[in-house]
Amino acid sequence: MTANEPNSLNLTDPSADNGERADLLAMLAKHRHFLRFTTRDLTDEQAGQRTTASELCLGGLIKHVTSMERGWANFIVEGPSAMGDFSTMTEADFARYADDFKMLPGDTLAGVLAAYAEVADRTDKLVPTLPDLGATQPLPKAPWFEPGARWSARRVLMHIIAETAQHAGHADIIRESLDGAKSMG
Repeated sequence: MTANEPNSLNLTDPSADNGERADLLAMLAKHRHFLRFTTRDLTDEQAGQRTTASELCLGGLIKHVTSMERGWANFIVEGPSAMGDFSTMTEADFARYADDFKMLPGDTLAGVLAAYAEVADRTDKLVPTLPDLGATQPLPKAPWFEPGARWSARRVLMHIIAETAQHAGHADIIRESLDGAKSMG
């Protein structure tokens, strides 16, 4: 990014928290890379293959991380309405949620990776434009959130980073179980 690009960090503005934003985006980019790297040289079939006792597959993990990042980025801008009320989810809602962890008929690894790249690009353009990383939104209603809790944009971004890193680790195990390939080591 350069100072002349739209939505880029303005590194000449001393009032902006550019160092923090750049650090958050750099850490997110690192973990996105490791997640995507686990899919190198795979076929669509391999991307959908389960290799452990878990239901997880590499393509499904990327679909989940894409959906998760999209939802949380929308939350930063729109608040809890962007994510819905989890306490009222139906069986059909849970089934659709579970589909984010699978390669479904018609899904391709190239398509999954392209969707992830689009979401990543949107998040990368959003972060520099946020007026205040400390601005909070109330969390949506969900059994796993404390009632009345609020998260700042900063905390949401750290959550996206943590989720991406965690799932990159899962993906590394799945890939190693698939064909012995490792991300590191």
